[in-house]
Amino acid sequence: MQAQEIRDTFLSFFKEKGHKIVPSAPIVVKNDPTLLFTNAGMNQFKDYFLGNKKATDTRVVDTQKCLRVSGKHNDLEEVGIDTYHHTMFEMLGNWSFGDYFKKEAISWAWELLTERYKLDKDRIYVTVFEGDNKEGLAEDAESKEIWGRLIDKTRILYGNKKDNFWEMGDSGPCGPCTEIHYDIRPDAERKEVPGHKLVNNGHPQVIEIWNNVFIEFNRKADGSLEQLPARHVDTGMGFERLVRVMQGKSSNYDTDIFMPLIRKMEVDFRLKYGKSEIDDIAFRVIADHIRAVTFTIADGQLPSNTGAGYVIRRILRRAVRYGYTFLGMQEPYIYQLVTILANQFKTVFPEVYKQEDFIKNVIREEEASFLRTLASGTKLFDKHIEKMEGKTINGSFAFELYDTYGFPFDLTELMAREKGFHVDEETFKKDLAQQKKRSKADAEKEQGDWIVISESKGPTVFLGYDENEADIHILRIRTVAQKGKTTYHAVFDQTPFYPEGGGQVGDTGTITNSEETLNILNTFKENDLIIHELENIPVNPNLVLHGVVDKKKRVDTAANHSATHLLHAALRRVLGTHVAQKGSLVYDKALRFDFSHFAKMTDDEIAKVEHIVNEKIREDIHLQEDRSIPKEEAEKKGAMMLFGEKYGEKVRMITFDPAYSIELCGGIHTKSTGRLGFFKIVSESAVAAGVRRIEAVTGPEAERMIDEQFALAKELKEMLKNPKDLIGAVEQLRTDLKTQGQELDKLKQEIYVAKAKEFAANLNGEPIIAQMLAPEFARDAEMPRQMLTELRKLKPETLFLLGAVVDGKPYLWLAAPDALVAKGFHAGNTIKEIAKEMQGGGGGQPHFATAVGKDVNGLGKALEKGKGMMTGDR
Repeated sequence: MQAQEIRDTFLSFFKEKGHKIVPSAPIVVKNDPTLLFTNAGMNQFKDYFLGNKKATDTRVVDTQKCLRVSGKHNDLEEVGIDTYHHTMFEMLGNWSFGDYFKKEAISWAWELLTERYKLDKDRIYVTVFEGDNKEGLAEDAESKEIWGRLIDKTRILYGNKKDNFWEMGDSGPCGPCTEIHYDIRPDAERKEVPGHKLVNNGHPQVIEIWNNVFIEFNRKADGSLEQLPARHVDTGMGFERLVRVMQGKSSNYDTDIFMPLIRKMEVDFRLKYGKSEIDDIAFRVIADHIRAVTFTIADGQLPSNTGAGYVIRRILRRAVRYGYTFLGMQEPYIYQLVTILANQFKTVFPEVYKQEDFIKNVIREEEASFLRTLASGTKLFDKHIEKMEGKTINGSFAFELYDTYGFPFDLTELMAREKGFHVDEETFKKDLAQQKKRSKADAEKEQGDWIVISESKGPTVFLGYDENEADIHILRIRTVAQKGKTTYHAVFDQTPFYPEGGGQVGDTGTITNSEETLNILNTFKENDLIIHELENIPVNPNLVLHGVVDKKKRVDTAANHSATHLLHAALRRVLGTHVAQKGSLVYDKALRFDFSHFAKMTDDEIAKVEHIVNEKIREDIHLQEDRSIPKEEAEKKGAMMLFGEKYGEKVRMITFDPAYSIELCGGIHTKSTGRLGFFKIVSESAVAAGVRRIEAVTGPEAERMIDEQFALAKELKEMLKNPKDLIGAVEQLRTDLKTQGQELDKLKQEIYVAKAKEFAANLNGEPIIAQMLAPEFARDAEMPRQMLTELRKLKPETLFLLGAVVDGKPYLWLAAPDALVAKGFHAGNTIKEIAKEMQGGGGGQPHFATAVGKDVNGLGKALEKGKGMMTGDR
């Protein structure tokens, strides 16, 4: 059978058994913080197993795209070196959610393998769970009994908890499993060593092909097991391994899954696969890695410098590195293999076929960039080792390659191993840590190259002044990583989304087609490009999309923008014509307006400005927009222009009453001032010398704020029993609290003095007191501090080091006599050293210091260490 038929046979077999064929989940995980990628067939069904969701279909079958290159499933360095590890692979699976269980799962597995696939029964071995006394788990006698009716009992092997008890994680659903292994060795080898001795022993020709997991327990957080209310079947069969077995190959790469890729490379590089082991490794690495990269890009993950994007970049760079070093690849090449994959998976994973050109563009740009890095980095590496003495490559040199040239450390290690060297990794790590400390590199924005989707006939046409929605085409996309988050920038042929500018925030909204809806997180300008920030990229970026602006946010933002024009004019009327805009921020919830003015505004001035703006709102002045007016004409009309702003020959002029407000502005505005509803200044403050800032709200936010203030005033009055003079009542309350506070402080001080005298009475005159305080002397962290102030008066020649546990944390207090300080003793420096014993830190003055730690058990050691140190000082 060919691979396609093998896959189709699996799906159709279980369809006959009442299973619904479901599509693969994306290989890139979007909504699970524990995973970057789908690494097992069960990932998309986790909610069913966890009980968070009820399955609409209790029997399903699928082939799932998986990727294992991170976490505990890190096979990357083995891929290509051997013949059976992969980054991306398909997992065939049949699933029962509270429906059938062991009998059906096992018997169907046997039926499929031996009757449909016609595998040799004498080469099949199975394992069942042997039980675990520590867990109180009996052997899986039921599975053993079922298998005993199907296969020779000598081929049924026991497996331990590690191999035959599957768990989702540290907690959650779990249960015993039965594995199916196949011996593909030649008959002569099978006669020499029986297959049952090689099962689960790492033999490359005796391999596990299928695992049937029977989920019947729940692992609780305390480690105990409880029976699940419903039992499930979760199976996974490695498609690549199954095809290898079916096609009688000794390597996964010899099958028709990988050979089309290898055959093309043979022709293009004029090398024969199977002639040179090092070349074969390069062929296998590229054939595997192009699959992983292609499928992840198709599912929306572009290469980047963080997170999942970095994993993909690393996989692709490893492939480029092997091609460059061993196959003589000097120009981007790997992207060409996407066409083979697109055709190969056209019917089963059509997303690759639909996005073939897009994926090729992404990979080609990545290859070109990294080949430049490789060429320069490899030359530097070779020159460095020529001058070396010994076999250890300095870690600082590896860091220089990484930091200056973008040369990955793992590739430096690989090149070193190939030449019999090794890299000083510790020094590399130290240099890397210092660099991160010097620069907050993790917070810097990392932007990939633009990937052209379709050619542009001109700049993006902005429709936002007239439209809230429009049909759009994507022209180009790039990936962006910042603060650990990856997003995507897209440029459209036309857009209703306003790009951030003139103080107004960028629009948000959605772009949709018949298949999906994607969110626009922000819109901004970069040079002449209007860029839309997306949380994901479309499955097919070539399709027409419909963009819709978040209307409520747009309307409220427009109202606040118009309010800044009314505010600007009002400020000039109240404060004087020296007022000029120095900055602004306009969004849906509020507005911020910075302006030139020399003094803090009085309450009366603020009230006057508010009155003027609200008067203009009530007048419901209609917007007059001159979208393209000669700059000179706008100047003649008296339009306000901002210093430092670059204007063209034609400008956009916004007028709310020619006698009141005329400004040049590119933002979105309300159609009439009445739509602002109400204007209220929230605060007025200084920003810099000669620059003030007003924060204000309009419409719904103004209404909400006023309601809150009225409700607060009402609640205060009720709390104070409805006084006639609310302000007077609050002032009296403040006076009373101040008096009571002073009396309380006086009482506390008396207690501290008394406790200090009580403590001092039990001292025997030793020059150094280093001891743990009883709880009555350390009710809080302040009591020992105040006690020591008194103790220094009562025992002026004594050096005190006191310790206590307060609120679960270890504390130290150190007080030194003046005579000792005069000799150079410094309590602050001393306590820092002592505090290390309790994993803490501290400091203070020469005569007094405090410290707090993390390790309560280290407090006694700290007191002992301190006493020893200070005995020498005395």
